[in-house]
Amino acid sequence: MEKLAEQEHPVKAFGWAATDSSGILSPFNFSRRATGEKDVSFKVLYCGICHSDLHMVKNEWGNTTYPIVPGHEIAGIVTEVGSKVQKFKVGDRVGVGCLVGSCHSCENCSNNLENYCLKKKFTYGSKSYDGTTTYGGYSDIMVADEHFVIRIPDNIPLEVAAPLLCAGITVYSPMRYYGLDKPGLNVGVVGLGGLGHVAVKFLKSLGAKVTVISTSPNKMKEATENLGADSFLVSRDQDQMQAAMGTMDGIIDTVSAVHPILSLVGLLKAHGKLVMIGMPEKPLELSVIPLVIGRKTLAGSMIGGIKETQEMIDFSAEHKITPDIEVIPIDYVNTAMDRLHKGDVKYRFVIDIGNTIKSSS
Repeated sequence: MEKLAEQEHPVKAFGWAATDSSGILSPFNFSRRATGEKDVSFKVLYCGICHSDLHMVKNEWGNTTYPIVPGHEIAGIVTEVGSKVQKFKVGDRVGVGCLVGSCHSCENCSNNLENYCLKKKFTYGSKSYDGTTTYGGYSDIMVADEHFVIRIPDNIPLEVAAPLLCAGITVYSPMRYYGLDKPGLNVGVVGLGGLGHVAVKFLKSLGAKVTVISTSPNKMKEATENLGADSFLVSRDQDQMQAAMGTMDGIIDTVSAVHPILSLVGLLKAHGKLVMIGMPEKPLELSVIPLVIGRKTLAGSMIGGIKETQEMIDFSAEHKITPDIEVIPIDYVNTAMDRLHKGDVKYRFVIDIGNTIKSSS
């Protein structure tokens, strides 16, 4: 007989969950495992809302199992550590991003690329090693293997550190891997949302010349004056796009909606790289001819490994890179999801879990 979520493990937990593809979240009692010898348990204080949370609660990718407690931009304070934990102690400021498990033995894991391990365990919606479902950060407590826990530097407030654990590493990793981190490069950023605005900040601190590419002309002032982008392209303006053809060393495409990419390939110089990090739910159309005649690369990237995530958050602390956030109470979460769907957020919702989540048990 299958156990209820609150009976699977010994530690009572409380969060907000979606129970069907309407995506509506409501209070939910469940349980966490006891702190194992290599585990870190922490009180969740803040959790960012990622666009993938919206996809998952509505089952738009077709792989959601309900009930689902979303949240993989989680920050808080350590309350307990296992007997074999070496990196953390009670009271430390920590976070957990998208991953809570991997095999530790494959080639990817050996190269600090747990994000590409075929047996990786996501922070929510995965089957854990004991067969139970993983639950995310829209909840009061979290427990994770210390390997997947990130130390948050003292000079970053926890509420702005939280979105870096997904949005931050998702844009930082492809910049490093695809060599778009060199001073003086011309790099485009498609979409000025939760990912895009952080990408602009990273690229500027790395010394790049940044062009924001957007369908919304009204974002030009925000991009250039507030975020420091060097130029702005309206992707629906054919004259603007034509004038910028062949000028960019690389482009980071953050858009999760279906959109044309052929014109983006045209913006690249020879040997340029278009890196997709948004995940539209339907296939995109592309002619390969422009890739071939310019020896251009169409690539993808998904989050980053744990070592690189720590490197990213340390870099953010050093260079004072912080996402622009709107902090909300947990009971506003369904409104926030609606606003996120409409693009009505600058630029990341962060739930104040510590002050607003109250157990109904």
